[in-house]
Amino acid sequence: MNTLALSDEILLTIDKPARYIGNELNMVKKNPKDVDIRFAMCFPDVYEIGMSHLGIQILYDMFNKRDDVYCERVYSPWPDLHKIMKEKNIPLFALESQEPVKNFDFLGITIQYEMCYTNILQILDLSQIAMLSSERKEDDPIVIGGGPCSYNPEPIADFFDLFYIGEGEISYTELFTLYKQCRKEKASRKEFLRRAASIPGIYVPSMYEVAYKEDGTIASFTPKYEDVPATVKKQIQMDMSHSVYPEKPVVPFIKATQDRVVLEIQRGCIRGCRFCQAGMIYRPVREKDVEVLKHYAYEMLKNTGHEEISLSSLSSSDYSQLEELVNFLIDNFKDKGVNISLPSLRIDAFSLDVMGKVQDIRKSSLTFAPEAGSQRLRNVINKGLTEEVILNGAGMAFEGGWNKVKLYFMLGLPTETEDDMRAIAELANKIAVRYYEIPKEERNGKCQITISTSFFVPKPFTPFQWARMYDKDSYLGRAKVVNDAVKEQLNRKSIKYNWHEADVTVLEGILARGDRRIAPVLLKVYEKGGIFDAWTEFFDNNRWVEAFAECGIDTDFYTMRERPLDEIFPWDFIDDGVSKKFLIREWERARKEEVTPNCRMQCQGCGAAQFKGGVCFENKN
Repeated sequence: MNTLALSDEILLTIDKPARYIGNELNMVKKNPKDVDIRFAMCFPDVYEIGMSHLGIQILYDMFNKRDDVYCERVYSPWPDLHKIMKEKNIPLFALESQEPVKNFDFLGITIQYEMCYTNILQILDLSQIAMLSSERKEDDPIVIGGGPCSYNPEPIADFFDLFYIGEGEISYTELFTLYKQCRKEKASRKEFLRRAASIPGIYVPSMYEVAYKEDGTIASFTPKYEDVPATVKKQIQMDMSHSVYPEKPVVPFIKATQDRVVLEIQRGCIRGCRFCQAGMIYRPVREKDVEVLKHYAYEMLKNTGHEEISLSSLSSSDYSQLEELVNFLIDNFKDKGVNISLPSLRIDAFSLDVMGKVQDIRKSSLTFAPEAGSQRLRNVINKGLTEEVILNGAGMAFEGGWNKVKLYFMLGLPTETEDDMRAIAELANKIAVRYYEIPKEERNGKCQITISTSFFVPKPFTPFQWARMYDKDSYLGRAKVVNDAVKEQLNRKSIKYNWHEADVTVLEGILARGDRRIAPVLLKVYEKGGIFDAWTEFFDNNRWVEAFAECGIDTDFYTMRERPLDEIFPWDFIDDGVSKKFLIREWERARKEEVTPNCRMQCQGCGAAQFKGGVCFENKN
């Protein structure tokens, strides 16, 4: 048994020591001496959040199936342990072997949301690895970034040796082979990175130069060497049914955010909402065969002892074999006390029927995400949802015994007017009216409608990547309009309203579309004590405001201006398979309030057909 990296006295003084001791069910044990490559896989947030992440479970399983690689896990220490590790100079360690991360060959960090950027610095700092890639020594681990935020890696480019753009199932074999080759040849770190830049999907920031114009926009972004490619193409797993998937996922010791077996039924989305990054970067839609999913459901439940199974996808209702899969799960597992959770379903007769079978209707609430209150604005964002469909769905649900509804909206969308804001409250009221149309004796108590609004953040590779944002006061003003409108509604007692923090939104916008000039700000914020910025209780906006000022960064440059169509974006060197021409066309259609049909109704020629499969080829066989 490995000795633990933390002494008993430390473990007894910190919150939830089980986060740091490893040895969970299905954890992989190898002798580090028997492998060529040691890979520390990191999720830069607390254990409970990181353990719920499917991508890491897939890569952990895939890497550890290889004889030459030992993949271990590492998460962000909670602030109480962070302080002790700094004081006692304890290096950050991986859970499996309890050995320091700095002794590994690779440190892979998955980057799921912008607000974890300071935690990336925490990981590097506690690992005692230089934060800037330019200052790393020959024997430091190669630091790799991946995940959705790597589609604009520039604000954090200085901290990474390389980024993997796309889905992890494809290019790692080539990367590991090159690494072993370079080590055999005793090649330098720089030589390895330069050769790695030629592997499809691998972006090495130090091999590129950025020049800026007087107005602060990018003048050029060019490779420093002739053998370094000018564009990096996303890697994508086209055959979902035969790709790796963990039959024995690691089971966390303490309750994770999502303590359940997760079945990934498909990747991508046919819908084409203009604000949604995932819907663009994961194109085209690729389904997993239903027989394969049945096998995984059975194996994973058996191997974990979990009592819940959840279907993962961006829009489960669009999975063509949903009915067969759901009926299989209900028939085989419902009586064994397994909970079946079906997120991201559209509210239609089939879904309600299924939910009625798998949920306790009295306790559960239904979720609608209209995203905008008025039909005009729903057309602008291409949310193919009419008021009629929403009210119809709510009506069927109420008649089926539900009385709780959650509604999700965004404020600050392009072209939004005060009428659009007020329409959020009006739509909630119409849903309440629909409830009270049901005869009193058939109702299930009072109706509860919860409205939540977040503020819109324009993301790279979406039709809205050119859009402007607003300042904090303007966002809060919009929330106030909605709040006042809720109070005016007839059924206001049935409606509750929550809104997101505005200063976090502004910051997310800067980090989402920022460039390399943002890195010094992140270092400053971390030096001022900024970690766990995704957690309200630790987020301190003043730290950020000071850091931007000290670095001479005008935040309005990143948030307040609409981008011209010919501006070079920091992420333009990435080819994600969706053409800029298509995105521009969608941005222009948005302004004309035109709806674009989904991929199954009519191909829009977005460019994803180049991957030769998935939804683009469904009806062409």
